[in-house]
Amino acid sequence: MKRIAGGEFLMGCENYYPEEAPIRRSAVGEYWIDEFPVTNRQFEEFADATQYKTLAEAAPDPRDYPGMPHEMAKAGSAVFTPTAGSVSLNNPGAWWKFVFGADWRHPLGPHSSVAQIMDHPVVQIAYEDANAYAKWVGKDLPTEAEWEFAARGGLTQRTFAWGDEQMPGGRLMANYWQGEFPWQKTGENASYRTTTVGSFPPNGFGLYDMIGNIWEWTSDWFSLQPAEQARACCGPPRARAARESESCDPCLPLKKIPQKVCKGGSHLCADNYCQRYRPAARLPQAIDSPTSHVGFRCVMRL
Repeated sequence: MKRIAGGEFLMGCENYYPEEAPIRRSAVGEYWIDEFPVTNRQFEEFADATQYKTLAEAAPDPRDYPGMPHEMAKAGSAVFTPTAGSVSLNNPGAWWKFVFGADWRHPLGPHSSVAQIMDHPVVQIAYEDANAYAKWVGKDLPTEAEWEFAARGGLTQRTFAWGDEQMPGGRLMANYWQGEFPWQKTGENASYRTTTVGSFPPNGFGLYDMIGNIWEWTSDWFSLQPAEQARACCGPPRARAARESESCDPCLPLKKIPQKVCKGGSHLCADNYCQRYRPAARLPQAIDSPTSHVGFRCVMRL
């Protein structure tokens, strides 16, 4: 972990998406934050020691999903699947598929494995799974402000975690999508998936993968600013009815799904879609909607 001294900073951005605005002054106290996102290796240690089963490993109850076909009541999760060619970017269902048997041990489905990617960040993690791991190791999930303060690495209102230039000196600084999303991946990082943690340079606080690779859960409920904002690009929801109505998705009025803030962007963020590989970017994610590009890191407060 890295020690963060805390302090005041300018949070948010007014140049990209409405949910990031307005720029406001925020403050955080002193804390420690994980140098890397939690990896498959670390989560396996937790799961094996506690016999913990993630939400994706449990079949959904049809009573929690009004109108859900009975045959969908099987364990699984959302997996990104590249399209064969250019498609409308208004329909995330074109590249997100609910795959039976997809979970953190099998992030792409039952025939996939993490055996060869143990040092990649763990994915297919719901909010309750991330929180359970954090409690097991004696830590917490960061607030949105703690996460953003750490991601900025001591810089003030810079676009990226390393400055304002996307590729300084032509160097790729994070695992995000190069090419035309959701079908064409180009550039030096042509993988459609995660990369080993620490593959790209750290920010000013010595933290890796704060930008790109995976979205990361925070403990803050998402508030809608404004209500008419565009739908999230983080995949289809998989959730039970919720009580935290102030964070529910207004686009899904029949399913009251509370949402937490996720930060950092992922390997699926692209210039032509979801330019959210930036410290200020934020995304609502239903608390029990694991996907193949959402994970987490932890903090300890002093």
